[in-house]
Amino acid sequence: MITRKRLTAGVGILLATLAAGLGTALPAAADEPSSAASPKVELVLDVSGSMRTRDIDGQSRISAAKQAFNDVLDAVPEEVQLGIRTLGADYPGDDRKVGCKDTKQLYPVGPLDRTEAKTAVATLAPTGWTPIGPALLGAADDLEGGDSTRRIVLITDGEDTCGPLDPCEVARDIAARGIHLVIDTLGLVPNAKIRQQLTCIAEATGGTYTAIQHTEELSGRVKQLVDRAAEPVVTPVATEGAGSCSAAPQLKAGLYTDRQEFGKHRWYRVDVLPGQELRASVSVAADRAVNNDYGVLLRAVTVHGREIVRGAESGTGRTDAISSGLRYPKAEQDDVDGDVKPAAETVCLQLSNSFAAPSSVKTTPGMPVELTIDLVGAPDDAADVAAFGLGRGWWLLGVMVLTGLVAGLLFGWISRWRVAVWRTN
Repeated sequence: MITRKRLTAGVGILLATLAAGLGTALPAAADEPSSAASPKVELVLDVSGSMRTRDIDGQSRISAAKQAFNDVLDAVPEEVQLGIRTLGADYPGDDRKVGCKDTKQLYPVGPLDRTEAKTAVATLAPTGWTPIGPALLGAADDLEGGDSTRRIVLITDGEDTCGPLDPCEVARDIAARGIHLVIDTLGLVPNAKIRQQLTCIAEATGGTYTAIQHTEELSGRVKQLVDRAAEPVVTPVATEGAGSCSAAPQLKAGLYTDRQEFGKHRWYRVDVLPGQELRASVSVAADRAVNNDYGVLLRAVTVHGREIVRGAESGTGRTDAISSGLRYPKAEQDDVDGDVKPAAETVCLQLSNSFAAPSSVKTTPGMPVELTIDLVGAPDDAADVAAFGLGRGWWLLGVMVLTGLVAGLLFGWISRWRVAVWRTN
């Protein structure tokens, strides 16, 4: 089985997240130089008074945000121009008019000086209001100029407190500018009203909303979004998985979208040539209320139904998306004539989920699915890697048992010899 850590190291996924705006980009070829302008990202952090609340891993929301920012700043790709803007960081008073103008750029968008940016973040303390709308307008202005991709990542724990300027309308106005600016939102409080507002902001620009409850989730999601800004944009292709492998659509390397009902299977087919490695990942978005316990299973099987390898993930509590993936390297064929084209193996991918919902929740249409297929050169040890995925893990178990038996016999013999020597003396 491909574990979560191994999957992360192997295919760099995500996914994750995500209701209606799920998006993952495929990496550009290593030998393909990029002539695009440097992508721009601005992190917009809520520093309002409510960020003092201690409900994220035993620490305050602002402490969790600072820790996450430090992790993110260490991992920002060199080609990304990054800036930081705050809201509610300076004015502690009760004057609404003044408080709703409390947003400023903490660190300018440009090449990143990690030490300087971390020092600036370290000075922040929860202070005032929550002017999300004005902060988004300011961030959009900060990112103006050039033809690079632009992304705003908003981290907040509450609703905008500066109406009638509706932040959702602000996001729509920004989208109408036609500057290809995406806004992603991260909510630190699992509140339905906050979720609705942040989802509206994100969807207005083709971005994503993610509910965050732990520091590790926050740093991981922000890193993912910053990395995504540096990747080329890929338009997903709509497909429709079948109820069986024989009727499944044939997929090539690419990004695909589909929908899956609760508890139903979806099948897809991929041809893998000798010397290639299939890397498949999937994210299923919970775009409606679901029961607490859920899971996603992605299996690769032969056309005859024999399992090759699987990837699984499960969870409990509120989620916006759950992701899993797998790798299957197919070894080279050494005994094939040079004039004969090696035959591809048809691999069937089965997607299953264990989502369930209250009876009042509609199960159709199915939940949004994002499927990434990649075919790369297999590693030199492909045969060994695949062997364990083919259900031959008992070889390893046998070696471990034999090693333990030999070690036990040797230890017992040495112990008896030492006792005999001690008695003799």
